[in-house]
Amino acid sequence: MSIGILLWLLAKSLSSPIGFAEAADIVDGFFVKFILWGILTALAYHIVGGVRHLIMDLGYFEELESGAKSAKVAFIVTGVLSLLAGVLVW
Repeated sequence: MSIGILLWLLAKSLSSPIGFAEAADIVDGFFVKFILWGILTALAYHIVGGVRHLIMDLGYFEELESGAKSAKVAFIVTGVLSLLAGVLVW
């Protein structure tokens, strides 16, 4: 559903100059910015987790201890990306 929201906003903004102004007005509210930040944070978590699993498929960080450390690193990277997304949105 979140990708649908982003695609709808993209289609609206690319439809015409008036559509771009309407999309800009929609995104101007705090609640919508908060939702967009949440969507971007979830997307960052998904991407970081996917990269972690791809690295694990290559045979790295498969043990219990190193897997736990890589999970913590993934959470930290997601946190940094979440902060960057917040700066981008606001």
